[in-house]
Amino acid sequence: MSDWDLMMPGMGLTAIGLGGVILSYLGIANTFLTGMQALSGLTMFMGMVFLSAGILSGGVSTSPRAKATTLVIFGIAGSVGAYAISLNTVITSLPRFVGVLIIIIIPTVVIAFSAMKAQKYFRPITVIFLAAMAVGVGSFTAFGFIGPGAQFSLHSQNMTNATEAASSTLPTAPVITVSIPVNASIKGNPNFTPNIVTVPKGDIIEWTNNDTVPHTVTNAPDGAIFDSSLIAAGKTYSLDTSKLNATEYDYMCTVHPFMTGKIVITQPAVANVTISKGASTQSAGQKYFDPASLSVKVGTTVTWTNQDSAAHTVTSGDPSAGPSGTFDSSLIKPGNTFKHAFTTAGTTSYFCTVHPWMTGKVIVG
Repeated sequence: MSDWDLMMPGMGLTAIGLGGVILSYLGIANTFLTGMQALSGLTMFMGMVFLSAGILSGGVSTSPRAKATTLVIFGIAGSVGAYAISLNTVITSLPRFVGVLIIIIIPTVVIAFSAMKAQKYFRPITVIFLAAMAVGVGSFTAFGFIGPGAQFSLHSQNMTNATEAASSTLPTAPVITVSIPVNASIKGNPNFTPNIVTVPKGDIIEWTNNDTVPHTVTNAPDGAIFDSSLIAAGKTYSLDTSKLNATEYDYMCTVHPFMTGKIVITQPAVANVTISKGASTQSAGQKYFDPASLSVKVGTTVTWTNQDSAAHTVTSGDPSAGPSGTFDSSLIKPGNTFKHAFTTAGTTSYFCTVHPWMTGKVIVG
């Protein structure tokens, strides 16, 4: 027969702990993932031990009451768990959590069953499981410290320094910085500073983790558009907005779901220069590049349109020194265009290599 003195506290502890863990994976609370709130997970584990021992007391009970009780417990846990999984689009460590549960359930059931039905094997079975667990945990911890990867984390993604990963691929563009301040992991404190960032498409946003614990920068709700993985303390993550649409993106930290922010991507400023008709003929009063001097803001894309009947180039530099290498359109046929984005402040002179008397400049401020 089942031992109700064990089953009753087991059911209570399991229900309380399970409630805390489910709240965590629904994103409502940060339970189980950090700090002392991990007690909810420990409470659930302890409850499962008591519950398993109670159910298996005296062997596998065949009484209708024990069967009904077990069915109700697993029915509630299974249905609520399935519901939580269906809503979970934020926390990506759920498979690991399920694996931890299985690792705990199997030895618990085997040890409890042997204690009731095969007592002569109870001691060796217990010693074997405990030794296996000690070796497994010890080896995993040791290799976590000395191996090439990061230490174990319930977060499914690896620790990363996005600055190192992206430095060779990010284009040269204005960088807008966002800070993750100290103690951002504590609910109620400032999390992303500034919380809302507005940048022209093409700029780079860089988050620096000034906190003492890892964080992520993940677009809500599922990280399908951008996801930094874990950003270690003191590390950075850079996002190239040229690959994003001009719209708003909400983002969050998957480790601390209460940390949220927003980036607003706007269309870059544009300006137009016309290569005038007759520009291929040098004469007094003839307009070549119209306007010949253009003042724009950083991040502006300038478009040159060839309205002449001859081909021209738009080449950075000047006729006396030659091309500077900043940009070169090659030949622009009549009716065609050439675009270049100016991402740094300063004055850039340019000319047509086919008709060197055609000169102009762009002043970026």
